[in-house]
Amino acid sequence: MLQLQICRFPKGSYIVVEGKANSDRFFIIQQGRVQCYKSSGNGTTSVIFGPGDFVGVVPCMSGHLQIETAIAAEEVVAIAVKKEQYPDLIVKNTPVALKIIKTFANRMRVMNEMLTKATLNSVVTESYEQIYKVAKFYDEAYKIDIATYAYYQYLKTRPTGPNAEDAKKRFLALKAKAHPAYLEPSQESILEYPQNTMIFSESQRGKDLYIIQSGEVAISKVVNGNEVILAVLKKGDMFGEMALLENKPRSASAIAHSDCRLMVVNLANFNQMVTTQPQMISRLTTTLADRLWSMYRQLDNANIRDPLAKMIDMLSLQLEKQKIQMDSLQSKQKQTELTPQDIANMCGIPHAQQPKAIYEFQQDSHIKIVDGKIFIKDMVELSKQAAFYRKQNNN
Repeated sequence: MLQLQICRFPKGSYIVVEGKANSDRFFIIQQGRVQCYKSSGNGTTSVIFGPGDFVGVVPCMSGHLQIETAIAAEEVVAIAVKKEQYPDLIVKNTPVALKIIKTFANRMRVMNEMLTKATLNSVVTESYEQIYKVAKFYDEAYKIDIATYAYYQYLKTRPTGPNAEDAKKRFLALKAKAHPAYLEPSQESILEYPQNTMIFSESQRGKDLYIIQSGEVAISKVVNGNEVILAVLKKGDMFGEMALLENKPRSASAIAHSDCRLMVVNLANFNQMVTTQPQMISRLTTTLADRLWSMYRQLDNANIRDPLAKMIDMLSLQLEKQKIQMDSLQSKQKQTELTPQDIANMCGIPHAQQPKAIYEFQQDSHIKIVDGKIFIKDMVELSKQAAFYRKQNNN
């Protein structure tokens, strides 16, 4: 039987504290207002939550440290939900789960814009013309399978658009030698994408989410001629949920980072899953929480100005995503599958600055390059160095 704890917080008391590990539960506000704020290199951002809102749900479901501080702005009454109670909560109260998931989707869209602006000092306007810009970027980068897909989607949605003539010319020129996976939606529930093929483009319409059965998928954005890698997802991860839940254009592109096999979930299947598969919805909530936590953490990285510091911190972030317990390590060394170029792209470092940044990164005493991939000599020291850079940036 599901038994939830009622908690009372006097005005001015702390509910959660940024950076702390007390994330085994989250709170559903029943009464009162809560002020949540987060520190960054650009100052402090603050938001007020009220009845029906959630506090601490992202760290709880992702298993990471608290990402913000929450203080009772007045006397607050809240329900505490432990992570292991969440599947039972879904069964008893499906609307709560749906609200959490939709709240996550909305926050992720906002975070996407904040992250892009912080990384590249620009934002992307959601329009079909953005699909053309994506196609042009990958065309000029000689990634013809991706470019061909994006040109096709632009022509499909904007056949008389201002860039339609050039898009048609380039599409016809590339089509004979390109091998995009699926130009049109497939009715199959399992799809296979070769490496460096596009699953969907940012600003493209779509109503499906995907679950990775095997392989890796990169989530990226193109802004001002630069590519920002927002995440590299692996087996068991889900993506595309924002378009499904909010019925809005895709906020980022999805590209096969390696050969991958995907399960497709449409809106009808998703609604059925909510009521019949609480474990699957719990998994989706955890996945979204992980993604949202990573975006908050990546925003910290975007506010670091020094390219070398950004790259060291981004490498440390990849370890944090794996939830490696530094105090219980038998070996502090780790061979990664990441290249210095991967890290530079994740940081959104402009192409003109990348050679110098990568050279300085390769000289850092905590890493070495083995067969083109990053080998970490001491994960603990690397983590400390990254924390120092973040603290220095916030002072």
